[in-house]
Amino acid sequence: MIPTGLIEKVREHLIAHSADISDVEITKALRSVGSLESGSELLQIANKIKSQLIGYGPLEEVMQLPGLTDVLVHGDGRVFIEFGNGLEFTGKLFESAQLVRLFAQRLALQAKRRLDDSQPWVDAQLRDGVRLHALLAPIAVNGPQVSLRIPAKETLTLEHLVQVGSIPGWAQKHLVDLVINRESFLVIGGTGAGKTTILSALLSLVDPVERIITVEENAELRISHPHVVSLESRPATSEGVGKVNMQELLRQTLRMRPDRVVVGEVRGAEVLDLLTALNTGHQGSAATLHANSALEVPQRISALGLLAGLAPELSAQWLLHGVNAVILVEKIQTKRVIKGIWRADLENLQYKLSVDFSNNENRLAIAC
Repeated sequence: MIPTGLIEKVREHLIAHSADISDVEITKALRSVGSLESGSELLQIANKIKSQLIGYGPLEEVMQLPGLTDVLVHGDGRVFIEFGNGLEFTGKLFESAQLVRLFAQRLALQAKRRLDDSQPWVDAQLRDGVRLHALLAPIAVNGPQVSLRIPAKETLTLEHLVQVGSIPGWAQKHLVDLVINRESFLVIGGTGAGKTTILSALLSLVDPVERIITVEENAELRISHPHVVSLESRPATSEGVGKVNMQELLRQTLRMRPDRVVVGEVRGAEVLDLLTALNTGHQGSAATLHANSALEVPQRISALGLLAGLAPELSAQWLLHGVNAVILVEKIQTKRVIKGIWRADLENLQYKLSVDFSNNENRLAIAC
């Protein structure tokens, strides 16, 4: 049995040095904390510690379930899972809040992130693409909370979205034309509405000769295309250095000869660099944005523009000139549905409904 204190010291060393969870690095950590065992004994201890620092522990079997989209762990050890049809209780897989806390720290370490009393939350992506979010007490009043979002194993095509009823068959051509004609667009909707899925499906239609560069806080886009360059922001290390934000990534992107610039989600001052790109010849670019309707988009972009020191009216003008269309996605019960396409109305600095996908007839709702 490896003492918990020793495991904690090893974890601290690995985090401080941004080291991989490997036999070599764990052995170095053991030596740094004063372990005096011989070489063979030290390696055995390193192997045992490694087994407690990697993988999903009590959730190993759960994480292998086909079609799994989310896993939620409560502080009392209860685990809920989802396959896209609502949450299901799968059992109490942890005996105590302390074990949930250790599990959360185990996952955070795999992402080379700190999770302890001094940094009681983490939002990161694991090596297998799983999105981790965790909170510790006292911020999480009812004990540690762990949320895991599992990425789709394959990119859903536009044809598949038609088959499952996300869009009517007659509306497919409108979306295809949007991409083929190199119109810039935003995919909007609430949390979990399917914005990333829709964006990935649409970008998979881009001509193979074009170069797509994606910029994300956590790489989640799954684009079926031969020339995709994926960039991901990086938080600061435990020493407070090494941070690379979305703004810097976007600036680097523009020097990489992109045909299309794609931002996984616009949520901060990087909106200035995106609007600049959209208004300087990068047609066909795209992004997602949290908004409940197309009418909210100019105001939402203006609010984000303020973070970059951009006047609200200027943000709205740049947006309407640079983004030709807005696609709204909603989650209705268990189904993710594309509601329609809104196009830029430059005269009124707003987006007007162009194609209503909720209508079963193939017709324009409002002519632009």
